[in-house]
Amino acid sequence: MDFNMKKLASDAGIFFTRAVQFTEEKFGQAEKTELDAHFESLLARADSTKNWTEKILRQTEVLLQPNPSARVEEFLYEKLDRKVPSRVANGELLAQYMAEAASELGPTTPYGKTLIKVAEAEKRLGAAERDFIHTASINFLTPLRNFLEGDWKTISKERRLLQNRRLDLDASKARLKKAKAAEAKATTVPDFQETRPRNYILSASASALWNDEVDKAEQELRVAQTEFDRQAEVTRLLLEGISSTHVNHLRCLHEFVESQTTYYAQCYRHMLDLQKQLGSSQGAIFPGTFVGTTEPTSPPLSSTSPTTAAATMPMGPSVADLAPPGEAALHLEEVAPPASGTRKARVLYDYEAADSSELALLADELITVYSLPGMDPDWLIGERGNKKGKVPVTYLELLS
Repeated sequence: MDFNMKKLASDAGIFFTRAVQFTEEKFGQAEKTELDAHFESLLARADSTKNWTEKILRQTEVLLQPNPSARVEEFLYEKLDRKVPSRVANGELLAQYMAEAASELGPTTPYGKTLIKVAEAEKRLGAAERDFIHTASINFLTPLRNFLEGDWKTISKERRLLQNRRLDLDASKARLKKAKAAEAKATTVPDFQETRPRNYILSASASALWNDEVDKAEQELRVAQTEFDRQAEVTRLLLEGISSTHVNHLRCLHEFVESQTTYYAQCYRHMLDLQKQLGSSQGAIFPGTFVGTTEPTSPPLSSTSPTTAAATMPMGPSVADLAPPGEAALHLEEVAPPASGTRKARVLYDYEAADSSELALLADELITVYSLPGMDPDWLIGERGNKKGKVPVTYLELLS
């Protein structure tokens, strides 16, 4: 293999000069060219963007895939340019186990039927989760990774090159300063002991040599200054491009929020459907018991006003629907609460009564509730003082 010894020696000399300049700057023995304040602010903003992008990327990966082993596996597949194998979501695996359990324990038993219903809901939740992970990876994680692996690597490379150009510039300034000092010393008039012709000749020769050295140092300084200015402009343009990066990441963030909103809305709908199915089944298995959950239920997701959101809540039957077939509609004021079976409930959200058969609710107030035979499991009878009316179960937290 052919080696260009001259180039190798030149590169080694440049590296040594930069190392000496860098070391002297660290010990405060050499002057350093400072960048302007605007340039420094661009550098600080770029570093901050890179650091926070890395943190957001890593934590989003944890959110989408909490299993660290699975994340390492996906990382290795990506580095090897191989397709990541499809992975069954936890909800889908749970649905599979529940379906198998129902098949073995008896699909016609109440427990087996409930297992099948929950399994179907978990399967839908798992599919929604898989779609969300796929969408978020493409619309959010991929642009962040592209910035770190593309734009930021280019910026880092140009910053290192700018640092080298600055070291060359400062080394040239130091060399010129030393050459001028030596030239000034050589041109000083000799003292009376050095007035022989030989000393005059040596002094004139040294002065000429230092003049040449000063000219050479000035030429090197001009070249170094030109290269530094050019590289500073290139780096400045790349750093100013961080603003475009912020705009792109902002758009990706909106898409991530949109996909997350869609995912949670789907989960809410699936669980609400499951709750209705289990409620009707529980009412058939355990007549006279309360239907609902003692945990707070989240309000329906909506991008519209709270009035519109409330309108999307499931509506129960009218008073006429509460009456057994062939009988007149029940008058709630004439209905007495059962001797046992009443419970206290805390209201989770404000509710505006749709008609006179319903009871308007205020968040955080306590009311007494009970159920009547044949009622829709999504509704209860609520009492507050001398007022009485139907109230939706989804707006209540049953206490005792």
